[in-house]
Amino acid sequence: MTDDPNSPDILLSDTERLHALNVLSEHYAAGRLDSSEFYDRSGWVAQARTLSATRPAFDGLPGGVPLEIAGGHVRVVDGSASVPAVRPKDEPAPTDPETELVSLRQRGSVVESLDWIIIGITLMTFLVLQMIVEWDYAWVVWPSLIVTLSVPRMILGFSDEDEEIYEELKESATDERKARLREAAARIRQLESGDSKREK
Repeated sequence: MTDDPNSPDILLSDTERLHALNVLSEHYAAGRLDSSEFYDRSGWVAQARTLSATRPAFDGLPGGVPLEIAGGHVRVVDGSASVPAVRPKDEPAPTDPETELVSLRQRGSVVESLDWIIIGITLMTFLVLQMIVEWDYAWVVWPSLIVTLSVPRMILGFSDEDEEIYEELKESATDERKARLREAAARIRQLESGDSKREK
């Protein structure tokens, strides 16, 4: 141990280790680590006594170690695992199926957002015409949704088939993320129970 209050060898508390494990779990749920890597890295964090000992567990992960030294104390850092992947400007866009799926997901997300905006605007228009203007034919705004909802799809080239695939991808991604989070939670519980057994 060193006398430097900002030394990375400062001892960690259980709460700080648990925070690091939770961030590692987010990376696993996001698909950055496979099961074997997550198992190994979470074990390293659970056994880490100092901040420097946690570093290898976060090698290659965006955000790095979600803990830092400030004024001689360990401080929790927002180690969010949802860092978007950015492609350099000079790198040509690949034309593989994976890229096509990424494009489909992006277009699907935009269409989905626009759908909610259009529905919200239509509802507000209906309420204004019905309640404030007191127009008897305010209901005509609802059939217009058929047209307005199709406009973003036409502009983005988002077909019915694309929409079907997008919904399947979204459902699959949700299920996979849930499974990963359940597995990560089970691993953390396993590591915590191992620590408690050692303490006894």
